[in-house]
Amino acid sequence: MADGIRTSGSIPRTRRDAGGLWDRPNLLNLIADALLVSGAAALAYCAVMSVLALPIFPLKDIVVTSPLAQTTEAQIHYAARSSLAGNFFTVNLEKVRGSFEKLPWVRHAEVRRRWPHTLEVSLEEHKPVAYWRRGEDGDTRLINTQGEVFAAATNAVLPEFSGPEGSAPLLLARYQEFSDTLRAAQRTVVQLSLSDRQAWTLKLDDGLTLNLGREQMRRPINDRLQRFVAVREVAFAGVQAKAGVRPVVADLRYPNGFVLRAAQAVAVDKGKS
Repeated sequence: MADGIRTSGSIPRTRRDAGGLWDRPNLLNLIADALLVSGAAALAYCAVMSVLALPIFPLKDIVVTSPLAQTTEAQIHYAARSSLAGNFFTVNLEKVRGSFEKLPWVRHAEVRRRWPHTLEVSLEEHKPVAYWRRGEDGDTRLINTQGEVFAAATNAVLPEFSGPEGSAPLLLARYQEFSDTLRAAQRTVVQLSLSDRQAWTLKLDDGLTLNLGREQMRRPINDRLQRFVAVREVAFAGVQAKAGVRPVVADLRYPNGFVLRAAQAVAVDKGKS
C-alpha cells in the first residue's frame, strides 16, 4: 500500500523555485552597479560640501548698489550681521533678503553673489506721500506711492489720511484726483478722511474744511468740488461782506449748491451755483 510514496531523498524544485534572485546574475550586477553609483554620488556630494564649508571662501564685502535716501549705514550693518552665516557658497540669500526687507524704509530687496567674496544688495525704499491714521486713537504710519501702509519715522511735511482698514489705496487715488481739481484754486489738501459710512472730508492749506459727503451716481463728488472751485472766491466775498469773517467750512453735500459756515457758526446758504 505504500507503493508510490517517496520516504527519503530531496524534494525536486519546481520551475518557480529555480528562478530566484541569486540565480539571476544580470540583475545582481545591475543592483551592484546602482549601489556603487549612489555611493559614489553621496561621497562626492559630501566632499564638495566639505570643501565649500572651508574658510577658504569667506564673505568679505557687502556692496549696496542702489542709492539710499532713508536707510542708514548702521541699519545696513545690523541687517547683515543678523543674517550672514556661512561662506560665499553656503550663505542663505533668502534669509539675507528677508533681513533687509525688515528694515523700516526698505520695500523690496534683491541679493546676489559676486565672485569671489562679495554680496551685492539692491534696495528699493518706500517713497512716502502721506501720513496714515486708522481711527481716532490709531497709530500714525506712512503711505507710499503704491498705496501701501508702512511704519517708519520721518519729519517730512506730508498730508494726513485717515480711513477704514484697507482703504489707503483708495484715499491715495482720490487725493490725487482732488489735488488736480483744487490746483485751479491754488489750494492743496492737508487732511483727507473717509468715514466708516464712506463720507469724504477735506481740509485745505488755508484752513477751510470741505464736507463732500458720499459718492453719488447723479452728482459725483468731483463734479461738486469743481463747481465749488469755480465760484469759490465770489462766494467767499459774499460771506465776508455779510458776516465780516471768512468761512471755515464748506458743505458740498447738496445736489444743487453748497453751504458756507463762518467761525461763529453763521450759516449762509449759497443756493444754486
